[in-house]
Amino acid sequence: MEEHVEMVGRAFVDHYYHLFDNDRASLPSLYQPTSMLTFEGQKIVGVDDISSKLNQLSFDQCRHVVSTIDSQPSSCTGGVVVFVSGSLQLPGEEHHLRFSQMFHLIPTPQGNFFVQNDIFRLNYG
Repeated sequence: MEEHVEMVGRAFVDHYYHLFDNDRASLPSLYQPTSMLTFEGQKIVGVDDISSKLNQLSFDQCRHVVSTIDSQPSSCTGGVVVFVSGSLQLPGEEHHLRFSQMFHLIPTPQGNFFVQNDIFRLNYG
C-alpha cells in the first residue's frame, strides 16, 4: 500500500509540474467543481476560478525543481495527500524561489485522481 501511495504521489507531481511549466491551460483538467486552491493565502473554489488564477499569474514561463515529495494515504477511500517542496525558476531571475505545495488527491470512478485540495506557499527567508 505504502509503495502504491508513493508511486501515485510521484507520478502526480511529475504530471502536474510538467503541465504547469509547459501547458498551464491544461491544468484545470486536474480539478473538479468542488476543488479548492489556497494560493499564498487567497482561497479559490471551483475549476473556473482556479483556472483563472493559474492562468493570470504574472509570469508565462517557469520551471519547477522538486526537492522532496512526501505522500500519505488519506482516510478518504483511496485518497492520497502529497506534500512537495522545491524551487521555482522564473525567466530573467537569477535566484530560485523556494515553495511548498500540498495536494489532496481523490480517486475518480475512471481510475484517475483529481485535486480536491491544493495549498501553495512561497517560502521566504
